[in-house]
Amino acid sequence: MPTTRSIEVLANPGDLFHAAAEEFVSLARTAIGAQGRFTVALSGGSTPKALYSLLAASYANFAWNRVFLFFGDERHVPPTHADSNYRMVNESLLSKITIPAENVFRVLAENPAAAAAASDYETRIQRFFELKPGEFPRFDLILLGMGPDGHTASLFPGSTALDEQSRLVVSNWVAKFNTHRITLTFPVLNNAHEAMFMTSGADKADMLHQVLEGNNTPPYPCQRVQPSDGKLLWMIDEPAAAKLTR
Repeated sequence: MPTTRSIEVLANPGDLFHAAAEEFVSLARTAIGAQGRFTVALSGGSTPKALYSLLAASYANFAWNRVFLFFGDERHVPPTHADSNYRMVNESLLSKITIPAENVFRVLAENPAAAAAASDYETRIQRFFELKPGEFPRFDLILLGMGPDGHTASLFPGSTALDEQSRLVVSNWVAKFNTHRITLTFPVLNNAHEAMFMTSGADKADMLHQVLEGNNTPPYPCQRVQPSDGKLLWMIDEPAAAKLTR
């Protein structure tokens, strides 16, 4: 079980994004003060896009040179593709702040072989964190979302990556989309200092109720995010929280 699990319910999406931005910056300041840098694995999707836009607008003068950005998952497409998580982050955040190019670690998903892209990304993470064989990186923050099927990152129900225990990054075949995705694995997610889910909208209420209050066998991928020595934070708005009983 995680050291702590916290659930914060905000009135509306705007309040959610502001609270998430404050959490991001607070963690960053603490990490930079303690170790000189802040390491983050970013999430794709519309909810984090609003967070990134807010960070760019409200914290453009932050010490971004001390922030190192990674990606929790990526679609198997070039960085200019409309589906690329990197493209979304670049348009909403990176192009609007001053951050050294070497501080941004994108997945080289234009590689025709998704497995090779995953292996390359794993190697770059190992080098950055100076990991020994068998060690996992400790990100200061991993941002996550919850899909309508309970997936998170690109860890989908029924996919082979759910069982990975030794790799940091894998290529995961997602049958529903007929494509590979490149994703961090549960051992990485569960070694984070903080894993933060952001969930917004009434369309997420049913699944959020099942994830936070259900006893599912097998568990939904979201339910398997349980930092072993860190914090699990759910930041949700009232429409998404509508069916929670406690």
